[in-house]
Amino acid sequence: MLGNPMNIPPISIGAAKAALVEQFADATLRRRASMLWGTRGVGKSSIVRQVAGHFHVPLVDLRLTTIEPVDIRGAIYADDVLSKTVWFPPEFLPSADTPEGILFLDELTAADQRLQISAYSLILDRRVGNYRLPDGWQIIAAGNASFHGAVSHDMGTALADRMFHFNVQTVIDAFLAYATGSGFAPEVMAYLKVRPDKLDDTSSQLANDYLIGASPRGWEDISNVLKSGISENAKRLFVQGRIGAANAAEFFGVLREIQAGADVVRLLAAQRGRETAALLPTSLDGLYGMIYGLLAACTDEPRVARVLEIIEQLPDIRAGAALPVREAQTLAMEMIMQKALDGGLEGAILDSASYRRYAEQRRRDAADA
Repeated sequence: MLGNPMNIPPISIGAAKAALVEQFADATLRRRASMLWGTRGVGKSSIVRQVAGHFHVPLVDLRLTTIEPVDIRGAIYADDVLSKTVWFPPEFLPSADTPEGILFLDELTAADQRLQISAYSLILDRRVGNYRLPDGWQIIAAGNASFHGAVSHDMGTALADRMFHFNVQTVIDAFLAYATGSGFAPEVMAYLKVRPDKLDDTSSQLANDYLIGASPRGWEDISNVLKSGISENAKRLFVQGRIGAANAAEFFGVLREIQAGADVVRLLAAQRGRETAALLPTSLDGLYGMIYGLLAACTDEPRVARVLEIIEQLPDIRAGAALPVREAQTLAMEMIMQKALDGGLEGAILDSASYRRYAEQRRRDAADA
């Protein structure tokens, strides 16, 4: 493919998952393969696993760059009774006694072209050699195009015409929601909230001919590094080695601002009112660093109640530059409520006078709008 021939609009990974769920639910649409196009680490493999989990059906995950053509077509042997050579299908392909499931052909465009021929037979005809894919199985493929900066072989129009195509791109809000639910380090979430362009810098990486760059998968690794017990020097080396020196330098610069901007431990221990107000951050990095730090601290009902009190006081921030305080307050309240509901801590929300006052203020603001 020359340039960027993806003549379909980009969609979020969440939208792609929702579409695949609906496709699997329709017996006719399920028989047509779907192709997920997207850069590294965007979550293509993850949502396929989630779709299979949604329907409680088996998933056969074939990483095509790690197998040989014969692995799909199977082995040939001589049948003396039939006086013919016969193909033995591989054991990992679904059998008739498993009527439903998902066959995932990952890294389709990066596979050796001899292997692609066998994979294409499954996609085009739902068969390879004498093997036939059971009717209830859905084929989902995934891969990168050449403009994603990955190893990629061209896909012909004949094959492309046999699939639904999804141009998957990372959306920062969806990623942050995933990161929140997965317990990412608060510093990573705060950094990406303020600098969403750093979530995936593939285009900059390609333009500068860099081998290493930032990606959603990379930030998950950075989160694990920050949460580990290794030394600060080792953390810096691992971060540099995962997202590149320039990205790491900027990240650590913001990290210093986040750490200096708000002390979550002191905030949680402070008294309501002036003592809390004096500890509130006065920079954008510090503001979001505090919010995600407080979110991580919501582990029981007393903590949730105290965090709600702190968030209620955000309008008390006195910063030299204007900060999006109301927007940050709304974001924090929504995330805390969701975490409380997910963790069975909703009682702290219902009993919170801070939350009731916030909700009442929201109603008044809506009425005045």
